[in-house]
Amino acid sequence: METIAERLKSVQTTIKQSTLKAHRPSNSVKLLAVSKTKPVSDIVQAYEVGQRLFGENYVQEGIEKIQALQDLDDIEWHFIGPLQSNKSRLVATHFDWVETIDRLKIAQRLNDQCPENKKLNICVQVNIDSDPNKAGIKVEELNEFIEAIVIMPNLCLRGLMTIPKGQQSPEQQQHSFGKMADLFNALKLKYPNIDTLSMGMSGDMVHAINNGSTMIRVGTAIFGTRNQTKESNAT
Repeated sequence: METIAERLKSVQTTIKQSTLKAHRPSNSVKLLAVSKTKPVSDIVQAYEVGQRLFGENYVQEGIEKIQALQDLDDIEWHFIGPLQSNKSRLVATHFDWVETIDRLKIAQRLNDQCPENKKLNICVQVNIDSDPNKAGIKVEELNEFIEAIVIMPNLCLRGLMTIPKGQQSPEQQQHSFGKMADLFNALKLKYPNIDTLSMGMSGDMVHAINNGSTMIRVGTAIFGTRNQTKESNAT
């Protein structure tokens, strides 16, 4: 059975090879290791071989891990799950990033509840395929939504995130990712802080990287199988 370190290295190799084939700089794609439902010891194993970005879907579980590993102060914690209003203060306090912003009410609460002298990095989640089963803002509402967010002083808009419709053909994946790339590139011209396009998981990372993804979210391929009780933001 492969170790976490071996599986992590395999994913990193795939990302590196895909990046080179796409004629992109070698350091232009980051790996977010999604550790939901996995114990702290698994995160430590990944950390010991150099992984620093970790994603959590569930607030309380994520906070318990953050507190358990607070001595590892160079870990960057990303919240990538659906966020309820009554848990926004906890996320604003403990996480470094929130990638799943699609409601102004949540964005405003995160801004208002952010600790003093902290800037919370955020991505706007886009429902690129207008899939009723996926979260995310509609494409036609994106510009107005972002205009409302960029004036919030405690939030730092870093980019966009998406979860494409499942079971797509390669051509459909290419179409979805291409649309996201167009949105991302247009926003970069307008907002200098934007540098992150979080899209692509283990099964579609090659297409995502070909279309400019800067962050790939991978869980099972690194940490092994887990119980799937809610919508997954990484596979």
